[in-house]
Amino acid sequence: MAGETGSGAPRELLLVVAVAGAGLMLAVVAAFGPWSPTSHHAAPAGLVEMHSPTGPAAGPPAS
Repeated sequence: MAGETGSGAPRELLLVVAVAGAGLMLAVVAAFGPWSPTSHHAAPAGLVEMHSPTGPAAGPPAS
C-alpha cells in the first residue's frame, strides 16, 4: 500500500490542465464569437441620426 501513495498525481495534474484548457477555450469563444444571432450574414450597420436641439442655445444658468 505504501508504494501506491502519490501514484495518481500525474493523472490528477493532467486532469487539472485539461479542465483549465477547456475553460480557456470557452473564454476565447465567448470573447471573440458573435454576440447577436444572425442567419449566416452580417447584420447591416444602422445609421445614427444626429439632431441639433431646437430653440435658443442653452448656456450656463444666470446667477
